[in-house]
Order: sequence, then C-alpha cells, then structure tokens
Amino acid sequence: MFRRSDDSNHIDLVLLITTLVLTTVGFIMIFSASAILAQQRFGDNLYFLKRQLIFGALGLLMMFVLSRIDYRRLRGLAYPLLFVSFLLLALVYVPGIGLKVGGARRWIHLGIVTVQPSEIAKLSLIIYMAYYFSKKKETIKEFKKGVLPVLGMTLALIALIYPQPDFGSAMFLSLLLITFLFIAGARLTHLLLLGSAVLPFGIYAVFHAGYRYRRLIAFLDPWKNPRSTGFQIVQSFISFGSGGFFGVGLGNGQQKLFFLPAPHTDFIFSVIGEELGFIGVTIIIFLFMILLLRGFRIAYLAQSPFASYLALGVTLMIGLQTIINLGVVMGLLPTKGIPLPFISYGGSSLLITLMGVGILLSISRRLDAKETARW
Repeated sequence: MFRRSDDSNHIDLVLLITTLVLTTVGFIMIFSASAILAQQRFGDNLYFLKRQLIFGALGLLMMFVLSRIDYRRLRGLAYPLLFVSFLLLALVYVPGIGLKVGGARRWIHLGIVTVQPSEIAKLSLIIYMAYYFSKKKETIKEFKKGVLPVLGMTLALIALIYPQPDFGSAMFLSLLLITFLFIAGARLTHLLLLGSAVLPFGIYAVFHAGYRYRRLIAFLDPWKNPRSTGFQIVQSFISFGSGGFFGVGLGNGQQKLFFLPAPHTDFIFSVIGEELGFIGVTIIIFLFMILLLRGFRIAYLAQSPFASYLALGVTLMIGLQTIINLGVVMGLLPTKGIPLPFISYGGSSLLITLMGVGILLSISRRLDAKETARW
C-alpha cells in the first residue's frame, strides 16, 4: 500500500505509527476533556469530538496524498502558497467572513468549516524558507541579498497576524525565522541584530496589552492571585498533582469540570496529567521525542538542501509548539495560546500538522538506502 514502483524506498513506519498513535490519543482526550463542557454549552457531548474527527479525517487523507507525491513539487508552490496565506489572513479582517471569538479575530468561515489562516501561514512560510535558503546558500551571509528578502516576507505575515491579536503565532514565526537563519549559516552579527530588534517589540507587546502583562506576573508568582491572574496555571498544577503516578482514570478527572480553563485546547495536557498520571505524561512525551528524532533524522539524511530544510522546518514547527505548550501547562513559560500538536482541539492545527508529517514521509521515501540502514 505504501510502496511505489519507482526509485522510492519505504516510508518511515516509525514516524507514521507514532503520528497515528498521537492523533488517536488526541481524539480520546478531546472527548474526555470536552464532553461535559460540550453538553452544557451545545447540548451535544460529541460536539467538539465530531468537528475534530472531520479535520482529522481530512488531515490523514492529505497526509497520505502528500506522502505519495514527490516533495520536490513543493518548490514550485512556494510563492503560490504564500499568496494563499496572505489572502486568507487578509480575509480575517473582512466583516461577515472573519470570525471574532473571545476578543480575537483569527478565524474565517469557509462554507461548512472554520479555519485559522495563521496555521496555514506557518507551513507556507516553512516551504518558502526551504526553497529560499536552498537557493541562497552562497549569499546567506549578506544581509541585503541573503537575509532581507526572507525577513521582509516573514514580517509581512506577522503584520497580518499580530493585530488579530495573535502574539503567540507572531513570536513563533519570528523564532522560526531566526532558527532557520542560524542553521543556514547567517552571520552571528545579523542574528544578534534581529534578536535585538525582536526583544523590544516583545517587551512593548507585553506591556502594551494589559492581559499579557497579567499573564507574565502570574507566571512569575501564580500563587499570589490564585483566583484571578494565576487561576489557569494553579488549576493546571492541581491537575498534575491530583493525577499522581497512575492517574485517576480516563474520564474521571475533576479539573475539567469547569475548573481548568480550556481543558480541551491549550491545557489538555493537564487533563492527561490528572487522568493518566505520571505514566501517561511520560508516554506522551516519549512519543513526541520519537517523532522529533525521526524528523531530524530525515532532515539529516535528506538528499538535497531543499529536502533537508523542508524536513527540518516541519520538525521544528511540531517541536517548538510542543515545547511551548508543555512549558506553559507546567508553569515553565508564561501562558500563551499555542496548541499541543495532534492532541489539542483545533481543526486547522491538526490538519496542518498532519500535512507536515505527510511531507516528512514523502522525503523519507527518497532517502539513500545505505545511509538509512546505518541510522
């Protein structure tokens, strides 16, 4: 089923199986974390699960299709995909198309589905940067010819994402750009210059919006105001503490019963900690480690700079979001709305993540057989 008659090798079965397991865990935990909330809000305890299953089915289909398509075709789609991302991000601000939820305008309504364009922009930017850096290897140390074009493209996306407001995605794209530049071999002085420019912007963004400042204060001392600014992280701590070593059992968690905010989205890992305990948390983290190691392996063994950058970008997209989400729910980072890949509720995030894995699988098909055997 997963073989081709051309020069392709087998796909990375470890990566595929790990992805399927994490996605399945996501479906189970979304139902567990959201059933009572969905029943109370919509009169249907399957409300969130059904929507996630739709995007999951579409994502798995796209993953399979992309795994069968030669990843080199994406080179010609770098600019068209960016154009689509800019268009969708612009539509967010169009009345009647863009949806405003919880004070943020981050979604657009397309027929029967709602999508978050910033998620699409992440993958589009990765494909563009892979294409760009594979071509600009000789000029990457020049700021004007090597750094400025990709910097301008990234800033243009951020200019549309940040006012939504979506500070998390804006900072994520900035971090992705700097990481790519570092790996591509940009001068340290240029990286320090960019870092120096990002830092004041970050400080301004935190102090300009009161809720971001309150999140920072809560991160520094959540127990100072456990019923207000520190409520989210304190409830997350209680979830992990209640789970103990083996957990209270799947479906038996109490914090999801209107104590823990966003139990099926940003803080779903806290529900896992309570219901599946230390054992469950360790297994999930181990699965993510396997997935990331396979992604980096594919990037290392890739046969061309474009494939290497592309695999690296997809792996970083999944890895950085995982680290940020786990850091938030464990109180190691300030609260920020970054979903846990494969597991958090969010159709756009799941769809794009599975598409990213499909690209990794496509690259893995064309790895050198001898080098693959050594690793």
